[in-house]
Amino acid sequence: MFIPEIAEAVMAEIAATRTVACILHKMRPVYHVDMSLRRSLLLMILLLIGAAQAQVIEFESGGLKYKTLTHNGITVMFAPLGTRIHDYAIIQVAISNGSPISWAFKPDDFHFERADGTAVQASTASDVVETLMQKGNRGDVMKLLTVYESGLYQNARIHSTNGFESRRQNMLANMGSSKLNAAAAASAMVLALIKLGPGQSTDGAVFFPNQGKPLGAGKLVGNTGGEVFTFPVDSEPLKGR
Repeated sequence: MFIPEIAEAVMAEIAATRTVACILHKMRPVYHVDMSLRRSLLLMILLLIGAAQAQVIEFESGGLKYKTLTHNGITVMFAPLGTRIHDYAIIQVAISNGSPISWAFKPDDFHFERADGTAVQASTASDVVETLMQKGNRGDVMKLLTVYESGLYQNARIHSTNGFESRRQNMLANMGSSKLNAAAAASAMVLALIKLGPGQSTDGAVFFPNQGKPLGAGKLVGNTGGEVFTFPVDSEPLKGR
């Protein structure tokens, strides 16, 4: 296998697996070439990795349209949930820490910039839970829970070490019940402030106060994990309550 073919194969595998584990076995076929060529190949691969990790990748799973982006080992994935509670537009977010140090993450790390230049800041976890407990409709909360679980459990790329499922199990244990009430469901779903060590991951819902309307066209921006994640967002029709 020649160097251009190896580089092309590495790029394709990084895009498919979203990992860089393919480097070692792709390097083996060129062990017989001289050191300068091996160094050139390694440099090429590293540049390709940087380009691949800076690229927004889109895919569909469980009826949701996801976008994912990686910067310096931190990966952020999100999908609009297409439903609403109270006046919130809601997205599902998953974060994994592939960097060598710990980082803290919270929902208000995110904001949405509309096409007209205005912006809406995501609400804190405590504000969301308090609002839903006071004003949220139980039917709406449980409907959102169904949509959230469906997207989460059908997405093979989300493997949270401390996310919704962990929070749900803790809630059930504390309640001594097999079912969540509306308040507990809201608390389990919302992305809470969390510190992730290397190799850890989480997921949760992020709520944007937007008068019950979809976010519309613009860009989702996350200032988190020491990086800035920017996702272009197209307009999507509201699917209903």
